[in-house]
Amino acid sequence: MAGGVVVGLGTVADLLAHDHGVLKSVLLAAAVAIVITQHARYMRRAMIGLGRGDGPLWEHAATFAVALAAWAVTSGGGGFMPAWAMLPALVVAHVGAVLPARSRWPVVTVMAVLSVGVGGLFGGDDAGLAMLTAGVLIVALVVADLAQLWIWDLAVKQEQARKTAEALAVAEERLRFAADLHDIQGHHLQAIALKGELAQRLIGRDDELARQHAGEVAELARTALRETREVVQGYRRASLGTEITNAVGVLRAAGIETTVEGDAAGVPPPLQPLFGALVREGTTNVLRHSRARRCAVLIDVLDGQVCVRLRNDGVPADFAPGADGEGAGLAGLRERFATVGGRVEVGPAGPEEFELVGRAGVGR
Repeated sequence: MAGGVVVGLGTVADLLAHDHGVLKSVLLAAAVAIVITQHARYMRRAMIGLGRGDGPLWEHAATFAVALAAWAVTSGGGGFMPAWAMLPALVVAHVGAVLPARSRWPVVTVMAVLSVGVGGLFGGDDAGLAMLTAGVLIVALVVADLAQLWIWDLAVKQEQARKTAEALAVAEERLRFAADLHDIQGHHLQAIALKGELAQRLIGRDDELARQHAGEVAELARTALRETREVVQGYRRASLGTEITNAVGVLRAAGIETTVEGDAAGVPPPLQPLFGALVREGTTNVLRHSRARRCAVLIDVLDGQVCVRLRNDGVPADFAPGADGEGAGLAGLRERFATVGGRVEVGPAGPEEFELVGRAGVGR
């Protein structure tokens, strides 16, 4: 993209500084516009991935012919040679970016040879310089554009991997929860079914034993219900240590370097679920609303007063939390902390850093 801007500025300056004649200047300006437009268009296509933005061969050939014609007319005309030499170089660069790997380098080589040859044929007294200029600029632009697209491709793949890791972490947690429910309920439900069938068969034959089995079925159902509630409560109200362990695992799976300072065990038991919810909400926000590379969980306990901070980078300097209203997660956290006399604070913690802070204490 930057190459197109440089070509545009250089050629316009040359057209203004040298008298090429009205018709010739108009045709050269049209050639510049065509090449820059095509270069920007195909480089944008190439951003979906190297070798995956191919276009019609006739269109590439026509654009290259226009660039070669402009280069032939200006290479020996005493103008600003590098600007005009960049015209065919731009075409070579974007064609190399969109072609599949198997055909990229043979086509780029042929186009480069033609560009250098045109400089030699039409360069006149400066033929050697024209050939060298064309060759150097083609190599430079092809390498620069391919490197730019390669880096972009890596960034896209990293973002896709990050989203995949987040989805896998959520799926893994759901599977864990499902496994816990299965382990707890499976045995009880099977026993209930067997004893229910047995009680049904004993009715009329041994009513006392049937009543005994029916009572056992009721007791098994109550036990299953109680243990299921314990699983759900444990899932929703895990201890702070458990939530931090889960958060560290999820964040590291997403490629975020995560550190923990302080001891979660020092947080009073009544406040463990509250700060666990804070860590869970903070982790969700880091994954959804930042491009964090580092995250820190800081736990400070003094005389029963607790402060837990989640600090991450990857937040734009102009990011304004709450500009469109806080989400339900943060609003819910504020309400829960307020019921125990605590508070939740959010805001910047430094250049491109963000911090979620929860404060509460026993007896506050």
